[in-house]
Amino acid sequence: MAMIEYEVDETVAILTMNSGENRYNPDFLNEMLVRLDEIENETDAKTLVVKSAHEKIFSNGIDLEWLVPVIQKNDMESAMDFFYTLNKLFKRTATYPLITVAALTGHAFAGGAIWACAFDFRFMRSDRGFFCFPEVDLGIPFLPGMLELLKKAIPRYKMEEMVYTGARLTAEECEKHHIIVKACHIDSLMQETLTFAKGLNKRREVVKEIKGRFNKDIVHAIDVEDIPFIESKQFHIG
Repeated sequence: MAMIEYEVDETVAILTMNSGENRYNPDFLNEMLVRLDEIENETDAKTLVVKSAHEKIFSNGIDLEWLVPVIQKNDMESAMDFFYTLNKLFKRTATYPLITVAALTGHAFAGGAIWACAFDFRFMRSDRGFFCFPEVDLGIPFLPGMLELLKKAIPRYKMEEMVYTGARLTAEECEKHHIIVKACHIDSLMQETLTFAKGLNKRREVVKEIKGRFNKDIVHAIDVEDIPFIESKQFHIG
């Protein structure tokens, strides 16, 4: 089984992450970017749906078992390359020429929740899983581009609460605050998500242009503001 695979159902490309907790390390990020390129260039899909094969986790974000030793060895070149690639995934998702829908099939923590914010729409299972940014407790400051992504998906009052407290939101709470479209039991999550996605048969060139205008602040933060932030070695853990 591939780490990341996809299939096309009518106008919808369904991408499935098969990498356990789907933590971000160089192998995962590079394969994800390859799959996104394949879907754009080799299919006629108009909508992208992303889900996880894990029974209770969508994505737990950065693979700290990989990153912490890199930082401890003071291998800042590898650490910087990693964050540039992570930012590339965030930017690619926010500007993708297909409408994107995250099917949160379980926990979306830290970088997993940040990436979910880059999607145009989110559905989330209601019977298990939290949406959470624990960076404040992990000692990991948000990069500017990450904060712009949060602003895209979460009302400012709720975003500040989540960022400063590390609060865990249920699907029902996410729906109440319009972070997700709908909270669904796992048995109906994909049916609800795909029904929604198949109704979004929009022209790619139009979607791309709209996203370029909607998300220009995200692109600017990732392209300009994050570079000196990372290179100044302000990023640290602990």
